[in-house]
Amino acid sequence: MKVIICGAGQVGTGIAERLAAEGNDISIVDASTELVQRANDVLEVRALHGNAAHPDVLERAGAREADMLIAVTLHDEVNMVACQVAHALFDIPTKIARVRAQSYFDPSWRKLFDRENMAIDQVISPEIEVARMILRRLETPGAFETVTFADRRVVLLGISAGSDCPVIDTPIQQLGQLFPDLNAAIVAIVRGGKLLVAHAADQVQVGDDVYVIADAAQIARVLQIFGHEETQARRLIIAGGGNIGFFIARELEERDANMRVKVIELSRNRAIEIAEKLNRSVVLHGSSLSEDVLREAEAPFADTLLAVTNDDQTNLLTAALAKQIGCRSSLCLLNSANYSAMIRSLGIDAQLNPKTVTVSRILQHVRRGRIRGVHTLHNGAGEVLEAEVLETSGLVGKSIRELDLGEGIRFGAILRKNALVRPTGDTEFEVGDRAVLFARADHVRQIEQLFRVSPDYF
Repeated sequence: MKVIICGAGQVGTGIAERLAAEGNDISIVDASTELVQRANDVLEVRALHGNAAHPDVLERAGAREADMLIAVTLHDEVNMVACQVAHALFDIPTKIARVRAQSYFDPSWRKLFDRENMAIDQVISPEIEVARMILRRLETPGAFETVTFADRRVVLLGISAGSDCPVIDTPIQQLGQLFPDLNAAIVAIVRGGKLLVAHAADQVQVGDDVYVIADAAQIARVLQIFGHEETQARRLIIAGGGNIGFFIARELEERDANMRVKVIELSRNRAIEIAEKLNRSVVLHGSSLSEDVLREAEAPFADTLLAVTNDDQTNLLTAALAKQIGCRSSLCLLNSANYSAMIRSLGIDAQLNPKTVTVSRILQHVRRGRIRGVHTLHNGAGEVLEAEVLETSGLVGKSIRELDLGEGIRFGAILRKNALVRPTGDTEFEVGDRAVLFARADHVRQIEQLFRVSPDYF
């Protein structure tokens, strides 16, 4: 597949790295000579300097033969125009644009992104995607990562195994015997900084980060088995009143009348602006790095603090300070992976990387075959995918054992005719099955091939 990526920033290079490693023909376009040079130096791609909205630049990037254009430059307008040019002049089949300015998503302008008005197949707002991810995490206290699949019937949970975890040193294969009614499967483990595929004989160890694919109706039970029985937050502090913080506060006001939300915003003008738009949330003007401001927000008595400013260091220190003065749990937004190793040592409970969220969302539309959902794990070392079995698929009637998948893939759940099936080696695929599985990065292409659409499907 030939893909043009407009923008050589973190998201653009992240996508390019993943797709190039899978053998795709990738071209990157960016207006920064420095970013273009870096992309040519470190990636197996062709990087060109120029404005991605200019037809001649896209033509040099190979637009006449391209299958897809992904526009993720720093400028929304360049992204939108690049998609329009790709459609009008080069007839590129699939066009994805990142749009960050929230004014474009005002309900008053909802027609803007209709297919007949704007030639964009998929519009992605990083701020909204990140906010929604945080809201899902708030629904599952005790998990550091929460992603839903199969119409929210299946959930991926990232769970930390502490010293009080009841299943420490228990082989994974025995969990099914201990909890026969539990529809859940451990699919991956992060141990010593490495993402490992979980096997039947493996044992959960103290300090592991465990990824579990489970029935969404059994989330509380799964967390309890791993020693997490935290209650949902009722007193919440949001450090940062930007697009993400404001979106979370507004959504919580609509969803839960009992939630007490306080927002800390450094900019006086922005604090006044969001205070006028929010109904029940309390907005405080000040720095979240000030212990006095945190105490004014009642951080020592809060259930959760979300540090979602646009500055990594501010988020890191705010989350750490809040925990130090008594806040029960904290989550911080980190754009740079360089700070990840500090999270646990500072007592911070969870982190979220906006780049990872955005890349996962884009890959959902890039993956071939009948891939309905994608979420990347551990900086792209693996993916959890939702894939559908079509009538023309070679999977129909075959068991998982017959597929001879090797060591890099583990199935977690199958949604079949509105019922969840816990997959075993003897499970045979049926038409319409929606499988949720983990694949190591070097096995993703194999999954795409397994669930590919046969030509006679059309």
